[in-house]
Amino acid sequence: MRHRVAGRRLSRTSAHRVALRRNLAQSLIEHETISTTVQKAKEVKPFVEKLITLAKKGKLEHRRRAISLLGNRDIISVEDGQSNKTGTVVGKLFSELGPRYLNRPGGYTRIIRLSLRRLGDNGELVLLQLLGEDEPVKKEKKASSKKATGKKTKPAAKAEAKSEPKAEAKPAEETATAETPEEPPTEAAAEPEVKQDEEAKE
Repeated sequence: MRHRVAGRRLSRTSAHRVALRRNLAQSLIEHETISTTVQKAKEVKPFVEKLITLAKKGKLEHRRRAISLLGNRDIISVEDGQSNKTGTVVGKLFSELGPRYLNRPGGYTRIIRLSLRRLGDNGELVLLQLLGEDEPVKKEKKASSKKATGKKTKPAAKAEAKSEPKAEAKPAEETATAETPEEPPTEAAAEPEVKQDEEAKE
């Protein structure tokens, strides 16, 4: 049984999993989008988001913590057949990605499922991407507000239900008052008919 054991094994030893996670996170920070399998993307996503949260704080202690978790691989660009070092992964994390997400309270990455399958084992492929600067922040509705509005509507509905019988009673009273003046004329109209019958007998 695997009670209280978090994470995916990914058919690897623990040291291999740590190396895989670091390598994928470094590639994501360097290129800002990578293609991998669903399980690996779901394993790497929270790790990268914690690193970006460290980068938003931006102090020396946070930089050292990021280096211990991630490593500090060089970013190398190839131009005209020559490779040039343009920086490091942790340098880009703290200089570009940290300031980019200062006003975002989380959710720095996204997973986009692809229709393609991996050639060897037919595994499902996804794109793991970092969000851009222009991506809007989604406002989530609080569940407590829904419960509160539900409680408010129920007493209002009960009050309406109580007021409805009173409204129905008023028209009934009005109809009764309208019928009472009509009854005496009917009796008065019946009296002349009786008198005519008596005259006919005589």
